[in-house]
Amino acid sequence: MNYPLFVRIQSMILMSSSIIFPFYLLLVRQIGDSYAQFGLAYGLFTLTSAFAYLGIGRLSDRFGDRSLLIFHTFGMALILLYVPIVTSISHVYLIQIIMGILGAFQKNTEKTILARQELALTTVGRTIGRYHFKTSLWSALGIIAAGYLIDFLTIGSLFYIISAVYFYVTVRLLWDRPRSEKKQADPSSSSSEVGIKK
Repeated sequence: MNYPLFVRIQSMILMSSSIIFPFYLLLVRQIGDSYAQFGLAYGLFTLTSAFAYLGIGRLSDRFGDRSLLIFHTFGMALILLYVPIVTSISHVYLIQIIMGILGAFQKNTEKTILARQELALTTVGRTIGRYHFKTSLWSALGIIAAGYLIDFLTIGSLFYIISAVYFYVTVRLLWDRPRSEKKQADPSSSSSEVGIKK
C-alpha cells in the first residue's frame, strides 16, 4: 500500500474516532442505567477485539492490508449512521461488538502496514515516531474542533458528519489501486521493461 496515502488515511481515521469518542461515551452513559452496564459495554468491545485478532492476522496475509482497511472504514461509516438513533442498552451492546471487530481490523492493519515498510534498521524508530506524531496531531486537532462544533450542532449530526468522512476514506482507498495493478494496466511500461530485459 502507498505509505504516504496510508499516513493520510490513518490521520483521518484517528481524527474521526477521537472526535466522536467523548460524545459516544456520553451517549452510552445516558442509555445505560448503571455503571455495570457501562463497564459491560466496553468489556464486550475489548473482548470481541481480542478474539477477532486471531482471525484478522490470517485475513491480512491472504487478502492484503488495503482490503481490510476498506472493510474497517466502510463498516464504521455504516455503524455510525445507526448510533444516533440507539435507544436500548441491548443495541449498545451490539454496536460495541461490531465496533470491537472493526477496531481490531484497523489496529491490526496499521501494524502490518508499518511492519511491511522497507526501512533501514537505523531509522525505524524515527519513522514510527514521525508516523505517530502526524496521526496524533490530527487527533488532537479533531478533538479541539469538535468542542467548538458541538456548540452549533447536535451530537447526532456530529456522528453523521464523521460517517461521511469514513465514506470518503473508503472511496479514497478504493480509488487507489495497488502499484502491481497499475503496472499491469499500463502496457507501455511493461513493454519498455521487456525491451530493457532484452
